[in-house]
Amino acid sequence: MTTTIAGRAPFLEAPGLQRLLTALKADGEEARIAGGAVRDALIGRPTGDVDIATTVLPPQTIARAEAAGLRAIPTGIEHGTITVIADGTPYEVTTLRSDIETDGRHAKVAFGRDWQKDAERRDFTINGLYAEADGTVIDLVGGLADLDKRLLRFIGEPEQRIREDYLRILRFFRFFAWFGTGRPDAEGLKACARLKEGVTGLSAERIWTEMRKLLTAPDPSRALLWMRTTGVLTLVLPESEKWGIDAIHGLVSAEQARGWAADPLLRLASIIPPNAERIESLSKRLRLSKAETKRLEDWAAAAPAAEDESTQALARRIHGGSREGIVDRLKLQIASQSAAGNDVSPLEALLSHADGWESPTFPISGADLMAQGVPAGPELGRLLKELEAEWSASDFTHDREALLARASSLIETR
Repeated sequence: MTTTIAGRAPFLEAPGLQRLLTALKADGEEARIAGGAVRDALIGRPTGDVDIATTVLPPQTIARAEAAGLRAIPTGIEHGTITVIADGTPYEVTTLRSDIETDGRHAKVAFGRDWQKDAERRDFTINGLYAEADGTVIDLVGGLADLDKRLLRFIGEPEQRIREDYLRILRFFRFFAWFGTGRPDAEGLKACARLKEGVTGLSAERIWTEMRKLLTAPDPSRALLWMRTTGVLTLVLPESEKWGIDAIHGLVSAEQARGWAADPLLRLASIIPPNAERIESLSKRLRLSKAETKRLEDWAAAAPAAEDESTQALARRIHGGSREGIVDRLKLQIASQSAAGNDVSPLEALLSHADGWESPTFPISGADLMAQGVPAGPELGRLLKELEAEWSASDFTHDREALLARASSLIETR
C-alpha cells in the first residue's frame, strides 16, 4: 500500500515549492522532500523547515532556481546545500551525498545520484524518509514501521553512525524525548553509553542547542532518565548529578494541569541547584546567552515563598528583585508541592498576583533631594535607598509629598 502525505502536509500545496521541485526535476533529474517535514506530516505534527534532496549538483541547482524566478543563496555549497527562497519561504536544497571522511564532528562528502546511499548516511530511520512532489512517501530504511511503533533507531550500525558525528548521541535522546515510547532502542542506547566521551569534543553551542530542544519536548523526563543511566547527562550537565532530575516529571505534570508553556529554562532550573557559582560555571561551559544566564541567576537569588506569605510581602519582593526569578521559584514550588499531594492554592494565589502586579514608580528622585540641599555623591544614594525602603515597607502608599517631608526630616538629623 502506498503511503502519502498528500492532504496531511499543507506545505505540499505551496506554489513556490512545487515550482522549485519542477525546476529541479527537469531533464531526468530527481528531487524529493526529505527528512523531518515528511516525518512530521505523517504523525500530524506541525512542520518546521522543509528540506529538499536532489540529484542536481549545487551550481546547477542555483541556475535552475534562478531560471524559475527564484532566489538562490549558496549557504553551504561545499556540502552541497543551497537555500532557495520561493514566495518568501526558504528551502534548503541539498545534493545527494555520501560521507568519504569524518572526524566525529565534520564530514567530507561526495555528491552522487544514489538515493539509498543518501538515506543510509542519515542518523535515524524516522529521519530517512522522502516524499515526491505529489506526496508519495519513499522509505528506503524502514522508517515508516519505526515511526508507527514510535521506535527511534539508528540507520545501520549505531556505533558507525555515532563515530561519524558524536552529536548524534545527544540527538538520540532528543528525538527519543519527542518521538519515542517505552524503552529506547537497546543497541542505540548501548552505543551511546560506550561512546559517550565523544560528546566532550563537541562545541558548547551544539550541545546547548540539542539540550534546549530536548527540554522543550512535551515530556523530557524519560529521555533525561536514560541520559543519566548511560552517563551522558553527567558529561553535559554535571550540575544535575547530585541534585537530580526527579523534579522534571512533577513540573511537566504541573505544566499540563495549568496550561503553562513548556519552558526549557525553567525545566533546566528544576534539575540544577540554585547556586550562583554552579550557574556561572554552567553558563560559561554551555555559552548561554546573557538573558538565559540572568534568568537562572535571578531564579537562584529569589527566596522560596513562605507558607504564609502575603501578596503585599510578595509585591515588596518583586519590587526589590526580579519578577521573573520569583515567578520561576513559585512555579517550581507549585510543581514540587503538587507532586507531593499538598495544597498549593496559596502558592497559586501568589503566582497569579506576581503575574498581574505592576511595580509602581518611586515618586521622588535624586534631583528632589538635591533641591533640598543634599549634594551629589554617596550620601545622596544612601538617602534615596533609605526612603525607597520605607516607601516599600508602607506597601507603596507614601505619596510624593509624604516622602519629601520624610526626606526633609532625615536631612535635618544628619
